[in-house]
Amino acid sequence: MTVSEQFRHPGEDPHVPPKGLPSLKLPWELPAPEIPHYLGWLNYWSAASARAIGFPDPARDAVLLSQARRTASGGWVVQLTDAPLDLDNPAHLDALKRAYERFPEIGGRAAP
Repeated sequence: MTVSEQFRHPGEDPHVPPKGLPSLKLPWELPAPEIPHYLGWLNYWSAASARAIGFPDPARDAVLLSQARRTASGGWVVQLTDAPLDLDNPAHLDALKRAYERFPEIGGRAAP
């Protein structure tokens, strides 16, 4: 349920998501349909989505690339941690926070 608690609903001010995760815009508030709504343990990004968020950047994404694979259509499957995300595991929570920091476009958090 943590992801659903990250979404900021109209009139909800201030919005403080759990575990220090960022606040996300609702999917219909995102600036473009190719922008991913949120991050999870396994993430599929189409070629258009990957371009929209700037993935991959070999200099910045070495760790993510080591756990990613390219699809035949040019998209990416990106795994954030070795095991399914457990947000009570500090290493998993840190990996998720780092990924959100790296991709501010996800969830509509990038400055316009």
